[in-house]
Amino acid sequence: MWDAPGCAAALVLCGAGSERAVARASALRSRVLTWHQVGRLEPSQLPQTLSLFHPVWAQADPDDLARVDEQIAHGNFRTWAKITSHVYAACERGPALRVDGELIEQACARLGPYP
Repeated sequence: MWDAPGCAAALVLCGAGSERAVARASALRSRVLTWHQVGRLEPSQLPQTLSLFHPVWAQADPDDLARVDEQIAHGNFRTWAKITSHVYAACERGPALRVDGELIEQACARLGPYP
């Protein structure tokens, strides 16, 4: 939300349930022009969507992405953003690293306990 005279638009991203908090606050709700809920990513959308989200995914094998989505992310873009953060950090530490199944698995292991 931005009230500066020169600002024509602003973007607010809310996590799960936050839209209700924004809707309850009339000062915030009155500034919302459009509400949009982003659904889960379909497996067929993963390679293109993730490549647009961050260039680190451009070199990833679509089969690795599909496997990780099936086992961990389940189409949840928020989870993919967390995985991206860990993959990117690993690539920054070792620029010669390739984004392969092993690197993605290591990034997922940093998320916490998953079955």
